Amino acid sequence: MKSSQLLASSMLLIALLLNVIVMPASAQTAPSYLDVLQYNGLHDAAHKGDLKQLRRLIAAGAELEQSDAADRTALHIAAFASRYEIVRELAKAGANLNALEYEAYDIVTIAAVDNDLKMLDLALILGASAGNVTSLYDGTALIAAAHLGHYQVVRRLIEGGAPLDHINNLNWTALIEAVVLGNGEHDHIETVRELVAAGADRSIGDRHGVTPLEHARERGYAAIISLLEAK
Repeated sequence: MKSSQLLASSMLLIALLLNVIVMPASAQTAPSYLDVLQYNGLHDAAHKGDLKQLRRLIAAGAELEQSDAADRTALHIAAFASRYEIVRELAKAGANLNALEYEAYDIVTIAAVDNDLKMLDLALILGASAGNVTSLYDGTALIAAAHLGHYQVVRRLIEGGAPLDHINNLNWTALIEAVVLGNGEHDHIETVRELVAAGADRSIGDRHGVTPLEHARERGYAAIISLLEAK
């Protein structure tokens, strides 16, 4: 097992034991400087946004699903680098829009965590799924976005058919994460508003049966309490 995977697994075990979570949505790892130095072919073109080179390589029969040491395909590299035209070209060539890299992130979740609405919209328009199970926490892009308070992303994902009530391996839904991992301020209030308006199930509790409303009351999040109490 790679050291990064071992570390992530250890963090997950601690989180499960303590019923807390240590920023799972931010755990995704973009290519490092050293990674980039080793890139060639499609990966290099994707990172640099070199559309002409990408097209030449595709025309020459380059393997679209070839991955780097972290199982990132050229599509993942392009998503991390916000290379929109590269993503479009790779999709046109037949790249797997739902591929997962080694930390189990797809391009939709990468965009969601980065709060990259343009990339998210592009990925969904091209046919990527809003409902893939992603991350070491068996979550979804919606859960990751709710955790971070990216309410516009939450709205887009809901419109794209993301499952509202998916429960990750910490027994948390997007609604629970928005409360438990949020700060009770504007962005997380708006996140809760989006989820409630879409019909997220407010009765689903955590592994101890504690509901989002009870978590909000415990934290004194008045605006969120009002949203969760509303008929």
